[in-house]
Amino acid sequence: QVQLVESGGGSVQAGGSLRLSCAASGYTYSSYCMGWFRQAPGKEREGVAAIYPSGGSTYYADSVKGRFTISQDNAKNTLYLQMNSLKPEDTAMYYCAADLLPDGGSWYELYEYNYWGQGTQVTVSS
Repeated sequence: QVQLVESGGGSVQAGGSLRLSCAASGYTYSSYCMGWFRQAPGKEREGVAAIYPSGGSTYYADSVKGRFTISQDNAKNTLYLQMNSLKPEDTAMYYCAADLLPDGGSWYELYEYNYWGQGTQVTVSS
């Protein structure tokens, strides 16, 4: 049974940093694409970043490029999202997701992922 558990959310001021974690279990971690998504109140869930543990390829939404970094610890089956220079518009519930996607595929599409965590809230104040 695939389980994804996020942690690390919180409240910060604009310009601050947070690191989110997603502990994965129940499957062969290195074979799945791992993604971070977020959903702000009243908005659709959107892809933030993704990583392919087997090859290390990473992808980012334009809105977070240069500020967020996705990484992994294969030994711990844990995914991370380092968020720097946070802005109020980054305020959202952040979710990690996993599934078997081909590298270079539609990592940003919700329908590509069958496994989701429960989310962790990030609030950035101005």
